[in-house]
Amino acid sequence: MSARDREDGHPGAGPAEQAAAMMTAAGMARMPARVMMALVGSPDAGYTAAELADRLGVSPAAVSGAVRYLQSMRMIDRLSRAGDRRDRYDLADDAWHGVVAGNAPMYVRLADLMDAIADENADAPASVHRARETASFLRYLAERMPQLADEWRAQRATSTTVEG
Repeated sequence: MSARDREDGHPGAGPAEQAAAMMTAAGMARMPARVMMALVGSPDAGYTAAELADRLGVSPAAVSGAVRYLQSMRMIDRLSRAGDRRDRYDLADDAWHGVVAGNAPMYVRLADLMDAIADENADAPASVHRARETASFLRYLAERMPQLADEWRAQRATSTTVEG
């Protein structure tokens, strides 16, 4: 393990922060991205909100808001343990599959809006072309992304069966 990975005393902290920065650059809110990436490298028992706050060097309130958001997106699970008064959190199984497949309606809605832009700019052929091309691409994503996620899940199941 490199010194960079242990810069805050946690294995993988450097790469987790880099991944969170990439997710933030792609449009995800910063704190949910940081919490999610910390959970990718969480111990088997997950982390409590206090442990996440300590690991990330933020307030418990910041973690609380991020946890609520990630739970609403079905990206993380709350784990309750008998005799443990504090909930623990971990990345949900197939979290990425759900996000990828769940974005399809957004792509369709964006495509509809691109068509509306084209319709309202009928006197500007270049604008119409750009909007229609964008709409076509977004509809392609809406169709293919859930299929790709399902193909990955099937491939993973097959490779796990073969390897196991």
